[in-house]
Amino acid sequence: MSVILDFSMFPIGKEESLSTYVAKIIKILDKSNITYKLNPMGTSIETEDLREALDIIYESYKSLENDVNRIYSVIKLDIRKNRKIGSMDHKIKSVKDKVYENNN
Repeated sequence: MSVILDFSMFPIGKEESLSTYVAKIIKILDKSNITYKLNPMGTSIETEDLREALDIIYESYKSLENDVNRIYSVIKLDIRKNRKIGSMDHKIKSVKDKVYENNN
């Protein structure tokens, strides 16, 4: 199974720059050895099961809860039973292949 979870999580009512809070979450991901990709509007992770992905969301929330009164999060999931880990890169490659294939 492959679970790709794309999320953003940040406090509301704090300073304009939120990179300090995002960095706390990235440190959790670094310690977890989960495949992730940071992007300008969020972070994508890939796990072998849904529980592991949701545990990351919970840990991310816990890392922020003592610093703030309100946390906003957007979460998207792609759960695929017939895929193994590596789907995140495969999805990107598949689209790029089609883009370059149609330009020839």
